[in-house]
Amino acid sequence: MQIESVSFRGTPCIRINSQGATALVALRGGQLLSWVPADGRERLFLSERAVFDGSAPIRGGIPVVFPQFGERGALRKHGFARDRVWTFDGQSAEAAVFSLVGHGTDADWPYPFRLHLHVGLSADRLVLGLEAENTGAMPLAFAAALHTYLRVEDIARVAIEGLQGCDFEDSAAGGTLHRQHDYDVAFADDALDAGIDRIYGDVVAPLVLVEGERRLALEQDGFGDVVVWNPGAHLGAQIRDLAPDDWRRFVCVEAAQVLQPVVLTPGGAWRGSQVLGP
Repeated sequence: MQIESVSFRGTPCIRINSQGATALVALRGGQLLSWVPADGRERLFLSERAVFDGSAPIRGGIPVVFPQFGERGALRKHGFARDRVWTFDGQSAEAAVFSLVGHGTDADWPYPFRLHLHVGLSADRLVLGLEAENTGAMPLAFAAALHTYLRVEDIARVAIEGLQGCDFEDSAAGGTLHRQHDYDVAFADDALDAGIDRIYGDVVAPLVLVEGERRLALEQDGFGDVVVWNPGAHLGAQIRDLAPDDWRRFVCVEAAQVLQPVVLTPGGAWRGSQVLGP
């Protein structure tokens, strides 16, 4: 594995090269911006209109969501981890390691913590590990997610396999509860217009993103939930950092811990991972 410091759109980043594959991680947010396996095809979506000056979150890649998911709490949407500058800690045996430390000095988040993000790369696999440690004297409760934007050519041709039988909370319909009866999650005409925003709970089976003849497997461990999101035509047209019809070119399949937040006692630790590959 080779690692170098680079700048991308004026943002300090770490570029990782391994077995013909590359990944690019912005220090702001510890956010993966690009993953190109050895076959040369970019797998992550990053908006051409993404903002890199710090005034807004970076649209695309794999943002780290912590300690709050969405607006399910008193903090800013999706918490603060994606807005802060992380530290590159160097290389372990199999991954590049990044960290974010909180000292409990925020008025709205008085809990000391330490996060580590491990980014492992091989010719055709991306392995992400997120670790959280409670370094304070009080119990710490949090939600977390790897908000993975997967690049597709046309959302209308996409299906996600592996969620059959799972219950989900439909955030686009006021949080109503449903069960996934169909074998796959597809994007029919109504989803293409209104979008899809679902939190699937107790997900244990590996998922597969299918687009025509292409398949991408997604496995997770430690994360109990999966979020599937695409804004659709109506909302997509209102998102300022998306170009027209950009919503057609991605789907978010997020490894998440949302429905049952993690609770850590002082000194306690948690780890979740997401693996993408053939």
